Amino acid sequence: MLKETKFYEKLENKKVKCGICPHFCTIPEDKKGFCRTRINKDGKCYSNIYGLVSSMAVDPIEKKPLFNFHPGSRIFSISSVGCNFRCLNCQNYHISQSDGDKYPNLREVSPKDIVKAAKRNNCSSIAYTYNEPIIWLEFVHDTGKLAHEKEIENVLVTNGYVSAEGLHYILPYIDAANVDIKSMSDDFYREICKVKSVDPVLRTVKTLYENSKHVECTNLIIPGKNDKKEDFKKLAEWILNECGPDVPLHFSRFRPMYQLDDIPPTPKKTIDKARDIAMDVGLYYVYVGNIYSDQGEITFCPECKKPVIRRRGYSISEIKLENGKCPHCGNEINVVE
Repeated sequence: MLKETKFYEKLENKKVKCGICPHFCTIPEDKKGFCRTRINKDGKCYSNIYGLVSSMAVDPIEKKPLFNFHPGSRIFSISSVGCNFRCLNCQNYHISQSDGDKYPNLREVSPKDIVKAAKRNNCSSIAYTYNEPIIWLEFVHDTGKLAHEKEIENVLVTNGYVSAEGLHYILPYIDAANVDIKSMSDDFYREICKVKSVDPVLRTVKTLYENSKHVECTNLIIPGKNDKKEDFKKLAEWILNECGPDVPLHFSRFRPMYQLDDIPPTPKKTIDKARDIAMDVGLYYVYVGNIYSDQGEITFCPECKKPVIRRRGYSISEIKLENGKCPHCGNEINVVE
């Protein structure tokens, strides 16, 4: 479904300049932007995926991953198609690298349909996930606004590559986000993601945090690409210094995928080392994903170091919190219950 976007500038010769993300694509008439979901029709910029859904599912919120936001709750996950990255390792490449008007079996829905489905499935929140929600901004905004009216919260699972204007458009309706910080290196972003810099991603994380949104970050560790000790330390130090020690960080195991199917899975010792380094830097909540860990799925009290939430995969086995505080020492835990 075509819907004119709010975020573009008209140029000469019926060209348009899209303003939704830091690509700021200049799009000639009848052409698409980098994400394949912004199209120029007669000198106007349209989204060609408004209301088009590729997937709807009920997930445990831990799958996003969000470990410190309503642990144990159900979240209604929706996605469309397209992305403003070209990640060589994308696990959802079949939807993220598809054109909005060419992907088969898309279902057209309204914001009201999504909110009703979330209610019907006893979900307390909606996740915009699987592909990049930033390029679906208008639909995320409209659905998020209606969800808030019905007392349902909204979660972004995002690469964070959004313009300041685009982020502030949806900010009032976002309650939590998991942002991929794929690396602290611009070279990594150019090689693996085909974008110029990590800086817009970091600005997104900081903006969310400064606006009192619940933020968690994920770093997928790819052997030979972003797996040095200095990589982990630099990431953890940035989170600590620019946001704070209470922002959860997830280190996730890479598996051979898409155009990086010749790289082996991340060794467990690398993931364990990453977690140790981030904890030593001073982050309170450091987790691991896509691999079993006897420590890396537990939420520990930063003060007394005792477990307050135990998990196994996406399942909660125990929650020990008393009004948001550690039952052992009374320390406040950064968990939205």
